Amino acid sequence: MMRVKICGITNSEDAQDAVALGADALGFVFAKSSRRVTKERAKDIIEHLPPFVSPVGVFVDEAVEAIKGICNFCSIHTVQLHGNEDPLYVYDLKGYTIVKAFRIREEDDLEPLANYKPHAFLLDSYVKGVMGGTGVPFKWEIARQAHKYGTVILSGGLTPENVREAIHIVQPYAVDVSSGVESSPGKKNKVLMKRFIMNAKFQDG
Repeated sequence: MMRVKICGITNSEDAQDAVALGADALGFVFAKSSRRVTKERAKDIIEHLPPFVSPVGVFVDEAVEAIKGICNFCSIHTVQLHGNEDPLYVYDLKGYTIVKAFRIREEDDLEPLANYKPHAFLLDSYVKGVMGGTGVPFKWEIARQAHKYGTVILSGGLTPENVREAIHIVQPYAVDVSSGVESSPGKKNKVLMKRFIMNAKFQDG
């Protein structure tokens, strides 16, 4: 069954709704964003999550020691790197489960993946000046080619309406959604989350 991460969680209500609807992971953004949370807010939300739900810290070109400090404070063990972090930077975070994000426009954008050894690659859409959460899809046929580099998590413009098609084309390990299930930036919509998770997890339903 497809794994689903709901990213950009900013409050306990959305977190609990997402979990109740079947989300496997929740993303907490610690970089500049309309969905940014403080480590104190994230810690409070995470402390009330049930077992087997993975909190993920999302960072953009943050200092390694700062990432470690936030993750230790919040009890986060999975780190999503959404900036221009180089392979050595990823190595310096050894001990954490690492998801390295890449923004994709064309096939050539996949070539840098060969230099990295994270636990998974997250493929997102390229929008100039924006590191994620754009709500804009990219050509999923390109993402399908990324399997040769490692585990693929698909993101970028996913919605309840297109997630089935995206999964059918890419066959990713997991899908990641933020703006596609929101009423406004940082505020999730329970109905949209339910439809997204159902459509992602039950492909034949």
